[in-house]
Amino acid sequence: MHIIQELLFVIAFGIAVYLFYRKARQIRQNILLGRDVQLNDNPAARWKNLLLLAFGQKKMFRNPLVAVLHFFVYAGFVIINVEILEIILDGILGKHRLFAPLLGGLYPVLIGCFEVLAALVIVGCAIFLARRNIVRVKRLNQRELDGWPRSDANYILITEIVLMLLFLTMNAADQALQLRGHEHYINTGAFWISGGFVPLFSGLSDSALIAIERGCWWLHILGILAFLNYLPYSKHLHIILAFPNAWYADLRPKGKVENMPAVQKEVQLMLQPELAGTEAAPGDIPKFGAKDVPDLTWKNLLDAYACTECGRCTAACPANITGKKLSPRKIMMDTRDRAEEIGLQIAKTGAFAEDGKTLLRDYITEEELRACTSCNACVQECPVSINPLHIILQLRRHLVMEESSAPQEWNMMFSNIENNMAPWKMSPDDRDKWATEMNG
Repeated sequence: MHIIQELLFVIAFGIAVYLFYRKARQIRQNILLGRDVQLNDNPAARWKNLLLLAFGQKKMFRNPLVAVLHFFVYAGFVIINVEILEIILDGILGKHRLFAPLLGGLYPVLIGCFEVLAALVIVGCAIFLARRNIVRVKRLNQRELDGWPRSDANYILITEIVLMLLFLTMNAADQALQLRGHEHYINTGAFWISGGFVPLFSGLSDSALIAIERGCWWLHILGILAFLNYLPYSKHLHIILAFPNAWYADLRPKGKVENMPAVQKEVQLMLQPELAGTEAAPGDIPKFGAKDVPDLTWKNLLDAYACTECGRCTAACPANITGKKLSPRKIMMDTRDRAEEIGLQIAKTGAFAEDGKTLLRDYITEEELRACTSCNACVQECPVSINPLHIILQLRRHLVMEESSAPQEWNMMFSNIENNMAPWKMSPDDRDKWATEMNG
C-alpha cells in the first residue's frame, strides 16, 4: 500500500513540475519577443532594489496597515512552503515527518512558527477578500477588472485560506494521534496553534483520525501543486517575477525620457552637415516607437507579466482621477494579453504572422495614450518597479512619427518648436519684448 502511495505521489509531482516548466518556458519565450535592451549596469543598486522592493516590499509600507497584512500573506505563504520540502521527501520516500528526528527540539518550534504564519495568512486573506467584495475599495473594482481578473484574485485568496486550514487540520489530527501513542506518528512536541484544536478530535477513532490526517496531507500537497500550475495563468505570477523585475528596473532618473538614436543623428546632421557622409544607408531606415508587442523591449513584456493588477498606478494617475480613459494598469494587462495571443500563435504555427491585430488600437486606444501627462506617478507607485509610461511613450511615438497622427493642438506646438524653437507662436527675437516694454 505504501509503495502505491509513493508511486502515485511521484507521478502527481512529476506531472505538476512538467506542466509548470512547459508554461514557464512559454512565458519566457513570450517575454523574449521584445527587442533586446541592456539592463545589467550597477549591480550594487540592483541588489538593493531586489532586497528592498521585492523581498522587503518597501513601497507597500506607504500604507502600513495594508503593508503589514500583505507581508503576513507573502511571508507566510513563502516560508510555510518550506515545509513542502519535507512533504515532498515524505511522499517520495514513504516517510512521515522526516525532519523531526534530525532537528530534535527545534522541529516543533519551526512547525509552531509555520502555524502562526498560517493563521496570519488566513486573517490577511480574509481581510483582503472583504476589501475587494464588501468594502469594495475603488482601485480594486474598476472596469478593467470586470470578469476574470476580479475572479482570479478571489480564487487565489480563497485557495490560500483553504491550504492553510488543511495544514492546520493535518497537524491537529497528527498531534491527536501522537498523544494516543500511534506507532506511525512519532512524538514531536506540542504544536502552537493546531494543538489547541486537538480536543475537538477526542471522540474520533484512530482510523478516522488517520483518514483526516492523510486526507488533509494529500489535499494540501495536491493543492500546492495545482496552485503551482495555476500561477502562470494568474496575476499572482508576480510572486515569482517581482524578483527579476526589481533587479532589471531602469535605474535612470524617472523624468529622463529615452532618446531615439536615429532622431539624434538627424539633428546632429542638421547642426554638423560635414557628417553627412556617415548617415545610414536607405535600407537601414529605423522604426519609430512601437505598434505591437515585438516592437517593445523584453523589459516592457517582463513588466506586463510581473504586474500585480493592484491598481496603485491607476489610483495615482491624474488622467484617470479626472475621469479620462487612461488606466496604467490596463496598459499592462493589455500588453500581457497581446503577448499571450502572439505566443499562442507561435506555439501553433512556429512563427508569428500578421493576424490583423496590433497592440495599438486593437488593445490600447489613441484616446488612452493621449491622456497621459508623462508625470511618472504610475512608475513611482508601482511596488515592483513596473514602468507603464515607457510603453505609452513608445506607442505614442509610433502614432506621431510613423502615422503623423496627433491632435491639431500638438501639431501646432510641433510646428512652433520647429520654426521658433519654442512652443509659442512668436519669433525668438520677439520673445523678450515684454521686458523692454516694461522698462520703457
